[in-house]
Amino acid sequence: MSNPVILITGALTGIGRATALAFAKIGARLVISGRRPTEGKALEVELQRLGAEAVFVQADVRHDEEVRRLIDQAVARFGHLDAAVNVAGTEGQPGLIVNQTAESYAATFDTNVLGTLLSLKHELRVMTAQKSGSIINVSSTYGHEGAAYASVYSASKHAVEGLTKSAALEAASSGVRVNAVAPGPTDTGMLDRFTGTPENKAALVSGVPLGRVGKPADIAQMIAFLASDAASFVTGQIVSVDGGKSAG
Repeated sequence: MSNPVILITGALTGIGRATALAFAKIGARLVISGRRPTEGKALEVELQRLGAEAVFVQADVRHDEEVRRLIDQAVARFGHLDAAVNVAGTEGQPGLIVNQTAESYAATFDTNVLGTLLSLKHELRVMTAQKSGSIINVSSTYGHEGAAYASVYSASKHAVEGLTKSAALEAASSGVRVNAVAPGPTDTGMLDRFTGTPENKAALVSGVPLGRVGKPADIAQMIAFLASDAASFVTGQIVSVDGGKSAG
């Protein structure tokens, strides 16, 4: 793809931000989205300074009409949508199952699952009509493994993987691909919040065979590959980018 049009939700920090920067460097036209306008506009300017045509659209993926407006504004600006990257997510409230509540469940699932569903809904609305496109969701190694003290988060990412595979089957006949990346421990604010202490973080990273924490750019490079024509025969897949963590 030459100067592809890329939409990224959850673009303001971590993996989303790294993905925006990676696409900017290859000349993509970018629609970046998140809930915080000050940070969004700052990233918009940063991407433009790299030579990318970029626009920030404020949206909360938990709300259908906001997601509809986001996708419609992207198409109005650039005419079509080549790829969409659904990064928006939350770690929720780590802790024992017996300490979880309906509120902690809803806070996690509304962003991680409903947000992914609504994003898919409106991205596929556009892509199936144009009969092309690639969607990449962001799961986790916990999307296909259990995780003590992270049951609700793990369950939400299992749901993301189910949505990914189901959407891939529905969209394949229209020429649209849907995949997910499943990062292992990645050096982001979310990981710091989830682990809570440097000792907990080091213990988690010690289980990575390659012996280091992932970088957001590591995940962004796989996302860029899945969005590209080089992955034209890849759909319905959950691609682990975890330093070998899920291999054992």
